[in-house]
Amino acid sequence: MAKTSGSRFHLGQALCIVTGASRGFGRAVAREMSQLMKPRSVIVLVARTEDDLRSLQKELAESEEGRAGLVAKCVVADLGQTEGVESVVGVSKESFSDDMDHIILVNNAASLGDVSRYAISFTNMAEVDAYLSFNVSSSLCLTASILQAFPQRAGLRRTVINISSLCALQPFSSWVLYCTGKAARDMIFRVLAEEEPDLRVLNYSPGPLDTDMYMVARTRSADPGVRKSFSDMIDQGQVLTCEKSCKKLMKLLLDDKYTSGDHIDIYDV
Repeated sequence: MAKTSGSRFHLGQALCIVTGASRGFGRAVAREMSQLMKPRSVIVLVARTEDDLRSLQKELAESEEGRAGLVAKCVVADLGQTEGVESVVGVSKESFSDDMDHIILVNNAASLGDVSRYAISFTNMAEVDAYLSFNVSSSLCLTASILQAFPQRAGLRRTVINISSLCALQPFSSWVLYCTGKAARDMIFRVLAEEEPDLRVLNYSPGPLDTDMYMVARTRSADPGVRKSFSDMIDQGQVLTCEKSCKKLMKLLLDDKYTSGDHIDIYDV
């Protein structure tokens, strides 16, 4: 990422936690964030897939930032379980030092859910609860736990980012779980922004991204119109790389002009 404003570092000496960091957009966020933090910052990489996390940890350790003192730590955890959330909080607390001046939490981890079915088919409450536990409950509980672990104090900035979607605002046929989860998460962070005026809270919608999730969406969605829409975006060159969208997110964070709690789409930047 190009450096701006004359200084190489813009996010301070930070503790940054990125969920869903092993691949796709979360991996891109971890890479970009690492370039904007001062030496002796710590980035906590969270995901369920250990091999992918370890490869990212190695990449960051061997980067210019890693050689300058950035520390990358891995937490292999299922955030749909209480133990997973607790393990992230524990490693974060161990990683924090008094000279750090910024806490950044990126709630990126999410799953698409079963898009091969329509809403009327979801009669199994346990199935729905499991989806919501990973996609909604975990982000609220992790965020609340991190904010309790690192309460407001003089000289400490706290930033919470929710990776959102157009689906938080618009219904997509056969996407009842994903749309519900994203809408709920947006509201969680809008409420948080109202309750905690010292926080910087952002709901960022990264746009259509070239990821495994996108390929599932265009091939398995039950609604033929949705499948066609995703295929058309590929044909028309509208699908974005994770890196391109991530640079827009970094610009939002560096400019720091958004209203806390806002939902901002990549096309709004």
